[in-house]
Amino acid sequence: MQLDKETMKKIRWLIAFAVLLYLGVQNLNIVINTAKVLLSFLFPFIIGFGIAFILNVPMKFIEHHLFGKALEQKKKAAEKLARPISLVLSIGFVICIIIIVMLVVVPELGSTFVNIAKKIEENIPAFQKWIDNVSGNNPEIVKWTQSLNIEPGKMIDSVLSVLKSGVNNIVSSTVSITMGLLTTAMNVSIGFVFACYVLLQKEKLMQQIKKAMYALFPEKPVRYLAHVWNLANRIFSSFITGQCIEAVILGSMFFVSMTILRFPYAMLVGVLISFTALIPVFGGIMGCWVAFFLILMVSPIKAVLFLGLFLILQQIEGNLIYPHVVGGSVGLPSIWVLVAVTLGGSLMGIVGMLIFIPTVSVIYTLFREWVYARLEKKQLVL
Repeated sequence: MQLDKETMKKIRWLIAFAVLLYLGVQNLNIVINTAKVLLSFLFPFIIGFGIAFILNVPMKFIEHHLFGKALEQKKKAAEKLARPISLVLSIGFVICIIIIVMLVVVPELGSTFVNIAKKIEENIPAFQKWIDNVSGNNPEIVKWTQSLNIEPGKMIDSVLSVLKSGVNNIVSSTVSITMGLLTTAMNVSIGFVFACYVLLQKEKLMQQIKKAMYALFPEKPVRYLAHVWNLANRIFSSFITGQCIEAVILGSMFFVSMTILRFPYAMLVGVLISFTALIPVFGGIMGCWVAFFLILMVSPIKAVLFLGLFLILQQIEGNLIYPHVVGGSVGLPSIWVLVAVTLGGSLMGIVGMLIFIPTVSVIYTLFREWVYARLEKKQLVL
């Protein structure tokens, strides 16, 4: 092998990477602590990127349909006002959805808890009667309770100590929760401002990043990174849009069918399943069980019938709606979808379930492209 300049350069990069990897493994605690500090510093900006990515979907739609022709004609007023107006309308659209959901869900949720409390209160006498019957028919239980040495003074002292520790725990928990909420609110506020700046200046920012990348790195890796970015952007946008539309359709189907069949909590269950259906594969099932227990408190028969309704609507959604609405937006086989959801849920919870499917889809697509390129290079047709 001839050691030309290009080969020597690759060897130097490989040696540097091996040394850094060795030092990182040897000082793993320092690396983890440094990563945590950097993550806490960058967390508001990560939130900002997430907000910007979500808002970018309706913003592109509004900008294209309201100002598309004017932008094609390169009118100065449209070029100046199209982006800010589209961003404001997108933010207003999201806020309206949140307000509508809150106005629908909060009163319904309050009445649900009131009804559940009433049902529990109504069943307390029956429960006490059942306990009396059980204890009356079993003299051994009565003898056992009488044989217990219960001292009222000690019981009062233990109850007071439990209450005192509970109060202390509540105070400390309240302080920690308040601090956590303030920190979260500050991070979200910084992230929102950062997201607005990114969306208003996204073309300029992308151009600056592109110039910096071409200046710092060779052309071939930069072109490949641009291809990966475009692929990830397309897959994530298609996945988020399709998943939201599919969730709204499924929730509407539950609301309409439950209203027609006179099931309780139709609106609440429809909204609940719309939100849980955003989580692929397992989301609808999670919403189903919550709804089942809510309906069970009202009517056990209707709760069982609701399970049958869920199975029917789930089959319609899985076989007719999901393939057409979401379809091949992620281009991932079913087995890998299941793996992605399971892995994402175990590592990052609900957020992981949402982002791991498009992430694994990007990796799967890149690996497939690499395999086909290798086969083409070897001139193999399989």
